[in-house]
Amino acid sequence: MFFQKILYLFTHHSLRVFSYIPFPKDPSIYFVGSYFFPIFVKTIVMKVEFADSFWKSLKTLSRQQTWWYKTYDFFRRDLPYFLENIWFFRKELYAFRSWDYLFNLDLFRRSLEKTVDTIENHGNEIDGSRLKKVEKMKRSIQLIKNLRSDSYVSLAELEFGKIKNSDWLWTDKEDTEEERVHNKKIFTRAREIEESEWKELWSIIQGQDIKEYSSKNQKIKNSEPHDDTDSYNDWFDGSGLRGWWD
Repeated sequence: MFFQKILYLFTHHSLRVFSYIPFPKDPSIYFVGSYFFPIFVKTIVMKVEFADSFWKSLKTLSRQQTWWYKTYDFFRRDLPYFLENIWFFRKELYAFRSWDYLFNLDLFRRSLEKTVDTIENHGNEIDGSRLKKVEKMKRSIQLIKNLRSDSYVSLAELEFGKIKNSDWLWTDKEDTEEERVHNKKIFTRAREIEESEWKELWSIIQGQDIKEYSSKNQKIKNSEPHDDTDSYNDWFDGSGLRGWWD
């Protein structure tokens, strides 16, 4: 504040001060001086204002480290978020057990449902890449649901038809040779679908190899001029857990 007052006095009395300096009586000097001097002063004032905001930021950061502000922040933000999360994950938390990886996938799937809702309905990213991410997240959720419900036999039945003699467990009737061959196809196909979807899930989580894009983009650059942004958007498919943020 003291320095700003000095600048104020300096600005408003500068002409009077400089009138005592014996400049050569050349009109161009007075013109140049009158033009650049306000710019010089404005530049200094801008730096002072930036300095003030910088110190205010430091003061804010310092205040946020105090015990009373952390207590306020806990009740203002952390505790409501905690209670909201407890409610959101209530079914998964109730059912969770530590002896099966499927329970871990349940928590992961539920967390993706919250993330995809945020990015799809409240995201700030451009639609071109954002909606691709949303699509891949929804696909990951569906893949986990398929694994959790063990619905691969049902998916295989869509290709080969229903299992024959499906009530063999409750009757003494044995499968015919035709039924055994038919059912074996379904079970084999179900296993293939399970393996394929498992690999697809973790391929989506891992994401694309950026080296592939760099190599492809370099070849295009060498052949013809193009927009790097459009090239990346065409290549990017929305996969990659590390890119699912907004």
